[in-house]
Amino acid sequence: MIAHRLRVGLVGVQPGRSWAARAHIPALRSLSDQFEIVGVANTSLASAEAAATAMKLPRAFADVAELLATPSVDIITVTVKVPHHLTIVKAAVAAGKHVFCEWPLGNGLAEAEELAELARAKGVLGVVGTQARVASEIEYLKQLIKDGFIGEVLSSTLVGRGGGWGGVIPDKKTSAYLMDVANGATMLTIPVGHTLAAVRDALGEVAALSSVLATRRTTALVADSGERLPVSAPDQVLVSGVLAGGAPISLHYRGGMPRDGEGFMWEINGTQGDIRILGPLGHTQMVQLSLRVAQGDDKAFQPLEVPASFRSGWPEDVVPGNVARIYSRMASDLHDGTRTAPSFDDAVAIHRLIAAIETAAETGRRTTP
Repeated sequence: MIAHRLRVGLVGVQPGRSWAARAHIPALRSLSDQFEIVGVANTSLASAEAAATAMKLPRAFADVAELLATPSVDIITVTVKVPHHLTIVKAAVAAGKHVFCEWPLGNGLAEAEELAELARAKGVLGVVGTQARVASEIEYLKQLIKDGFIGEVLSSTLVGRGGGWGGVIPDKKTSAYLMDVANGATMLTIPVGHTLAAVRDALGEVAALSSVLATRRTTALVADSGERLPVSAPDQVLVSGVLAGGAPISLHYRGGMPRDGEGFMWEINGTQGDIRILGPLGHTQMVQLSLRVAQGDDKAFQPLEVPASFRSGWPEDVVPGNVARIYSRMASDLHDGTRTAPSFDDAVAIHRLIAAIETAAETGRRTTP
């Protein structure tokens, strides 16, 4: 077990815009009694120095190798683009470091399985950033379902907007790689993947499914240059299946932004009532969610307030707040030997579900994850 404050080295910090800058650094600073940030490694020393100065981090490392060779670092946080996860996480695990890797864990199921096996063999803790599943609304939802608040779950329907796959991207440097399905960073793997992690926690495993993946927008306009880029990533994800408990479930994600700011609706129908989980966008890992409920003979849904006990002690901003919840679980796991944070093995289960969706779409056949 580890008794001291956990020392974190960050890989991939771009001040003002990267996920590490927006989420991980403020999350870690909110948990200063449990964690300290040692420094940052980027693609170059100059980039790391600029990030360290802008974000007021103690140290800039020349490269990832120097960071991994530093004995005072306990945890490596990997927040770079998905195609680079495998190389960096493998090196971190080989160096005996615990790892917090952003989701998706790998570029596909095979990479995720490889990383999970390596972490188990090395005896290090691998944590993955599927933070929608620890949002206060999802945690409360899980308790309500477990306690029978709406009775037996009969079915579930989910509709979401994926944002970035809507035919326009802000710039080529940061967003173009999302358009290429080969990079493993698509609407299916990112917002749908985060949401599926929460669905599995609340309702259980998907036992069988059918799916359709479609790329209806075959080009994307780069807003700052007017250039058009080819798109191979799907902008329509449709899944119909059955949960292990027998309840049917359906999901439809569409690329682009909602017209009215209402871009996510997940309804769970039960024998004694219905719950809706609502949000402004289908990226459930990074938006404020809300709950509404109708029970018995109710003719309308009413807001359902999440108890303060689920919210207190965390950053109010949902972006660092949800990430802080995962870091706190990671600290407990390392201090106490528990297994409460989303692990690499949990990530493999979600990757396997995504692979089943892809297979079902390719073959046109019902598939078992």
